[in-house]
Amino acid sequence: MKRMLSLLLALVMALALVACSSNGGENTTNNGGNAANNGTGNNVGSDDTGDTDAESDLAYVQDKGTLVVGITYFSPMDYKEEGSDEWIGFDADMAKLFADELGVDVEFQEITWDYKVEELNSRAIDCVWNGMTLDESVMAAMSTSVPYCTNYQVLVVPADRAADFEGLTSLEGLNVAVESGSAGETAAEALGATTVPVQAQANALMEVSAGTSDAAVIDFLMADSMVGEGTSYADLTYTLNLNDAQDLPAEEYGVGFRQGSDLVDAFNTFWAEKIADGTVLETATTYGLQGSVILD
Repeated sequence: MKRMLSLLLALVMALALVACSSNGGENTTNNGGNAANNGTGNNVGSDDTGDTDAESDLAYVQDKGTLVVGITYFSPMDYKEEGSDEWIGFDADMAKLFADELGVDVEFQEITWDYKVEELNSRAIDCVWNGMTLDESVMAAMSTSVPYCTNYQVLVVPADRAADFEGLTSLEGLNVAVESGSAGETAAEALGATTVPVQAQANALMEVSAGTSDAAVIDFLMADSMVGEGTSYADLTYTLNLNDAQDLPAEEYGVGFRQGSDLVDAFNTFWAEKIADGTVLETATTYGLQGSVILD
């Protein structure tokens, strides 16, 4: 009897060992299977990320159906005629044509010039197209188009005091209104002015006209359009080419897009076509810019 009990006990133990061995193998396989699945899951996630290209800016604009153009009030580039709500000007007219080329509407958004990069990167706007000088800071922060217009900085002063400013080589001792973050601000500071930053170049003209600043530094193209006889600022005139005063070449305007944007290539292709068919020169002539527009 004892021998029978011993045999039965040995048989039960053997069966138990076989069951444990089988379960252990199954658990190992399942764990291995789960590990493999996790590995595959991670790989899939990695592949998904790797296969996703940076979103096309062109596709983004076309999907939403609107090109939002960041501007300030800047005649003859972007401005409104008295009593009208429509933005016109060389830049505005060409932006409308570019939007047509893309198959979308155009929307003009007035911005604070000092925050143009932030506005662009946050997608509040899709480009900066407003007589923007292609300086180092702009070209480091944006992808930019081919240059399309030349310009330089000038000193705007009260017409009845113009003789006082002739032959200046320094702006030390003068309170000079400038658009914050502009090429004019850089030029004024380089020549020793005490700068009075304002939101837009048009505001700088208001400062001089009101007598709250001695002078303003703005783009020649704006001064030529907005200052002097027959303009809203007949009491002002412009003198002193600040680029010459610093031994600097003329500036060039360009359009700014987000870093890496494929809208740059789309713009450059569009611009070359509009130069070739005469549209750029015709539009420039409408606004008196035929001597400043770059056609090569």
